[in-house]
Amino acid sequence: MNKLENKVAVITGGNSGIGFGIAEAFKNEGAVGVIVGRNQETLNSAVAQLGDNFIAINADVTNLADLERVFATTAERFGKIDVIVANAGAGTVGTVADISEADYNKTMDLNLKSVYFTVNKALPYMNNGGSIILIGSNAAHRAYPNFTLYGAAKAAVIFFAKAFSSDLLGRKIRANVITPGTTDTPAFEKFVPLEQIEAVKTHFAGEMPIGRIGQPSDIGKTAVFLASDDSSFILGAEIIVDGGMTYLSK
Repeated sequence: MNKLENKVAVITGGNSGIGFGIAEAFKNEGAVGVIVGRNQETLNSAVAQLGDNFIAINADVTNLADLERVFATTAERFGKIDVIVANAGAGTVGTVADISEADYNKTMDLNLKSVYFTVNKALPYMNNGGSIILIGSNAAHRAYPNFTLYGAAKAAVIFFAKAFSSDLLGRKIRANVITPGTTDTPAFEKFVPLEQIEAVKTHFAGEMPIGRIGQPSDIGKTAVFLASDDSSFILGAEIIVDGGMTYLSK
């Protein structure tokens, strides 16, 4: 039996990487719904792979009017929403010595403000008893060089899972957070020259206690658990899916 049969999901940043891995896992478990992103080419490709039960909406999650449009469109097409995955975000490289105010605002808007307002704007369209899944990062637990601001934003996202769950107890809406570590996504291309990507992935795999880097499907399987009734007694929790980096790495 499909764990997410008849559930309607919205996944921000669902057009690639971890977000697409979650969308694909949801589709395989019977869910329908929406992927959200800003790159129309990858949205088209992703929704073609997901099939007829998913649609793509081009929207900027830092724009509140866009978020309103996403959830209104979803409700109009599919009815009430059961699962929200606030996945959209991006790492910002820099230290406290060199991140400018403009970079600060852009990073916090994308990685923190957008998460808050994704949930805020979704709530009028959500079924009671629904599931909110936030995406953190083990950069919130480990002070990786040059990820100062990103790690701080993700630490706040981890707190949101607790606070949102407390806020929404009356509606029995659960919020939880998945904290990935290094995962094999197109994000590598933003930070590493193309010819060095495989060598860098091999290096990271050697640093991981489990001996490999994560795959989007690893996060997708965890998201299915949190979206399903199997996790009905779990709220405000953080599930770290990072191959042992946070707890076992020296």
